[in-house]
Amino acid sequence: MSYFCSMNTFIEIIKDKKKLHDIVSNDDTKAGKAFDICVMVAICISIILSLVETMPSIRSAFKDALTVIEYVLTCFFALEYIVRAYCEPRTKDYTLSFFGIVDFLATFPAIIAFIFPPIRYLIILRALRLFRVFRIFKLFAFINEGYLLLQSIKMSLKKILVYFLFVVVLVTILGTAMYMVEGGMPNTGFKDIPTSIYWAIVTLTTVGYGDITPATEMGKFLSSLIMILGYTIIAIPTGIVSATMIDETKKKGTNGRCPRCNQKTDLKANYCKHCGERL
Repeated sequence: MSYFCSMNTFIEIIKDKKKLHDIVSNDDTKAGKAFDICVMVAICISIILSLVETMPSIRSAFKDALTVIEYVLTCFFALEYIVRAYCEPRTKDYTLSFFGIVDFLATFPAIIAFIFPPIRYLIILRALRLFRVFRIFKLFAFINEGYLLLQSIKMSLKKILVYFLFVVVLVTILGTAMYMVEGGMPNTGFKDIPTSIYWAIVTLTTVGYGDITPATEMGKFLSSLIMILGYTIIAIPTGIVSATMIDETKKKGTNGRCPRCNQKTDLKANYCKHCGERL
């Protein structure tokens, strides 16, 4: 009797999209918290599984167990994706959102490999299994500060793209200049402009592999300037995002929406019920 009651309750929840949406998207209820914990545990297990599976000793000793666990986890994440898309008022909003795309990439490539086993004979398509690592991004959905970070990056994206374009132009000019200085030297590593641009990128980012080094005095002087320049501009994207994060934390809720997660809130509430942000 209790079995049939449980089945009826389960069927009622499936039919009630609003209640199902509260479970998968709202952690204020016991059911919502339990669901979030299950998803987070599954994500952590999946990431650990993806890491240890690349270790030959563990893979050979626990091959069958690892395969079974991955089957179970893949089915779980596929079911989660379907449920979230099903209960969302506008399915397109979820499927085209950041987390919706991450969920898809983290789940369905693995299912394709399971449905079509011959795919394992194509070495290049084995990389589909590496998409499971995308599941780690799903953890941001359960961290309040994750909303602020993602929102700040989104707000700063245009500035970062302009900065990136500036860096591309800069390394092109610097690489060309180094080729003009070092290109005519015997046994030089600056054989062409693309190689010189690669050297400029490595030097400007202060990585310094040392595989290509200048031989002339002028080249050494120019490389010294590029190294110093690298220290002055490499932290600019961090400053852009940090400034945006500070501005976002100072924003007040407008039009009944949270400034952090942009979800609807009660007009008289002091804190957002979705992410905990002070209004």
